[in-house]
Formats: sequence, structure tokens, C-alpha cells
Amino acid sequence: RMSANPSVFLLMINGQIEGASFPEYDDLYCKYCFVYGHDWAPTSGLEEGISQIASKSRDSQQRCVWNFPLDITFKSTNPFGWPQIVVSVYGLDAFGNDVVRGYGAVHVPITPGQHKRTIPMFVPESTSRLQKFTSWLMGRRPEFTDPKVVAQGEGREVTRVQSQGFVCLSFNIVTKDMKKLGYDTTSTDTEKPSGLLATEPAYTS
Repeated sequence: RMSANPSVFLLMINGQIEGASFPEYDDLYCKYCFVYGHDWAPTSGLEEGISQIASKSRDSQQRCVWNFPLDITFKSTNPFGWPQIVVSVYGLDAFGNDVVRGYGAVHVPITPGQHKRTIPMFVPESTSRLQKFTSWLMGRRPEFTDPKVVAQGEGREVTRVQSQGFVCLSFNIVTKDMKKLGYDTTSTDTEKPSGLLATEPAYTS
């Protein structure tokens, strides 16, 4: 029997991956995907995408600008497993191979309105000297086969990582029916709704 009061709320995400600053690299593109809990399902929009290649700006900031749009709506019955966006940045090496330049993840903001996030990017480091040497020889970096690993805090400690650069995102967030279900997300970004998302890293731009 269906109840008259739906137990589903919506999270609408609009925004863009604005660009990146990777001092050592040029001609970069990015991929993104959303990672979320079992109770979540996308109802419209794109869960993943890949940007065009952008060159560094010639000014002192030397940023790669993508302005790559994000647009997705999720429905869920439970705020647990609140979506994260995982971003990976790639470029070409001297041999023309695609090489990963960095991975990073950040939770989608909870509070309705406009937000900016800066994600510190990292790359997995080869553990053994031999691996380091062969990847240098082949011009290949070790890669995570599944970028979603980035969003899972566990197991990342075992991967030695080296930090690389930053990616900037902007979000416009709209939620629907959260209040009806007793979740108050109107608090400021620093006060997290109780029990909603204790794990969100507080990255500020």
C-alpha cells in the first residue's frame, strides 16, 4: 500500500567543473563520475562525462579552463551515502600516451544555493623502485582501474599518493521534500545537519 506522503526527497545539482591548476602540466582534460549510496538513484542528467582538452592560460595563474557542465538530479529515501563527485585529470606524455595527472573527490554540498569547491588532486605512487623505473621508462603512471576507489576513504591509506594540483568546481544545489522528511539542510555550510554527513571534508577555495 502506497502512503500518501512520499518518503523520497530530491537533490538537484547544477554546476560546472571550472578548471584546474597543475603547474607542471599542460593540455589537460578531465573525467567525472558521481558515487553515491544504495538508497540513491539518478532520475535525470548525466552521471559521468569527459571534457575537451584545454591549454593553460597565458597569464600568471596558468589555469586550464574547461567550464564543463554538471547537471544531474538524484532521488533518495535516506541521506546516508550522499553523492560525491570523483574527478580525474589526464594529459598526454612525451610519447602521446594518455596519462593520469590526478584524482580527487568531494561531497556534493548539502546546503541549497551556490557553492565553490577546490579539490586537491593526487596520483598513486608506485611502491617499488622497479615499478617506478619501468613506469618512468614507459612514461606511464600507475592508475586506479576504477576511479570510484577514490571516493572510498578505506584502502586509500595503503596507496602511497603524491599530490599534484587542484580542480575548482561550482555547484548550484536545490533540494526538494527534505524538510518534509525531517532533514533540515538550511544551516550554513559549516554546521552540518546532524548525522547527515559527518565525513564531508571541508575544502574551501
